[in-house]
Amino acid sequence: MDIKEKDNKINLLEFGADELKSIVEGLGMKPYRAAQICRWIYSEGADSFSAMTDISKADREKLSEIAEIRPPELLERLVSHDGTEKHLFSLHDGEKVESVLIPDEGRLTLCISSQAGCALGCRFCLTGAGGIRRNLLPHEITGQVLVAGAGRPASGTAGKGRKITNIVMMGMGEPLMNAGNVFEALGRLISPKMFNMSPRRITLSTAGVVPGIKALGESGLGVNLAVSVNAPSDEVRDYIMPINKKYPLKALMKALKDYPLAPRRRITVEYVMLRGINDRPEHAAQLGKLLRGLRCKINLIPFNEHGGSEFGRPDEASVHAFQERLHSMNYTAFIRESRGVDILAACGQLRGFSARKTLTEAPPGV
Repeated sequence: MDIKEKDNKINLLEFGADELKSIVEGLGMKPYRAAQICRWIYSEGADSFSAMTDISKADREKLSEIAEIRPPELLERLVSHDGTEKHLFSLHDGEKVESVLIPDEGRLTLCISSQAGCALGCRFCLTGAGGIRRNLLPHEITGQVLVAGAGRPASGTAGKGRKITNIVMMGMGEPLMNAGNVFEALGRLISPKMFNMSPRRITLSTAGVVPGIKALGESGLGVNLAVSVNAPSDEVRDYIMPINKKYPLKALMKALKDYPLAPRRRITVEYVMLRGINDRPEHAAQLGKLLRGLRCKINLIPFNEHGGSEFGRPDEASVHAFQERLHSMNYTAFIRESRGVDILAACGQLRGFSARKTLTEAPPGV
């Protein structure tokens, strides 16, 4: 790489560890400096070269002449009454994406986005109502982790760092329709040279992109897989999830049953419950039959209502009856608590608009 031909400063976050080593060597620096820079950025949260005190002043000056550390810009952060945080980011071209930070006992989970918008158009999801704008690049995906972990307010001033323990790729977009960039981002998250996270603490969620599921299984990344099934029949799933017309349940179930699972690992089946659509006991019985032979656990997610939606949230009695029916069929089924509902940070509510605007009015087109 001839970095001298660059008109503007390069963003070091765009490069993987090996590429960064090439940049360092191209500047005439010792190769081990790359590992030091990675540690400062990804372990210590440094956002300037001046903080890298074990690197010589001369080398820091070389770096600052041609490079910078530029994560996505945090425009706004809202905090829910339950402690959940919703982050609104601006990317280099002005596109907006959101992430959600969820504190819980002994863990801090970050839900990150993989696309600006979403092409799938699931009828119950606010994100898909605006369509797809573009895929996120690897550093735009992992940059959400850097900023959330730094704990900086929207003003950009430094805050106390915090350790994110778990990552769920369940934010804006369908990860497996941006598989190349997503797999590269996941590789950086689990790389010992970069974020050094355990793949067991990372979950990718898909609406059921069958070729992508196969590719993820062959990638060797070893992250957890979650699948939004949301219906026990093609008739219902066709209605609420258009992707089912391309990858119907038979094809999806085959892909999941063929998916390579390590011992004691299970696929998570996500099931958004919509009042009068997919929440009756007979639907639970159908779901149990559909999943037979699949090593899985089931997350039941009562629909999180938002302005303009045609669907309603089922009552608690229906949700618990559904769960009990699955238990009677020897499935492990949990009712997933919704977090951040008051700031539109719950499942299916992310949109990439100004966070305050979404609290007072429905976005255009909803």
